[in-house]
Amino acid sequence: MMTKATCPICRRPTAPGYAPFCSRGCKDRDLLQWLGEGYRLPGSTIAPNGLDSGKDPD
Repeated sequence: MMTKATCPICRRPTAPGYAPFCSRGCKDRDLLQWLGEGYRLPGSTIAPNGLDSGKDPD
C-alpha cells in the first residue's frame, strides 16, 4: 500500500517542484521559520560572545 507524501506545513499533497512541500509558499514559510529561530535543535548553551571562550584548546 502506497501513501501519498504530504507537505509538512499544511498537509496537502506534495508537488514535485517543491518537494517535500506543496508550493513555494509553504517552502518559504519553512525557510522563514529557520531564519527566524522558530525551529531549534537541541544542544548545549553557548557563551553570549560565541564559541570563543578565550582559552586555548589543548
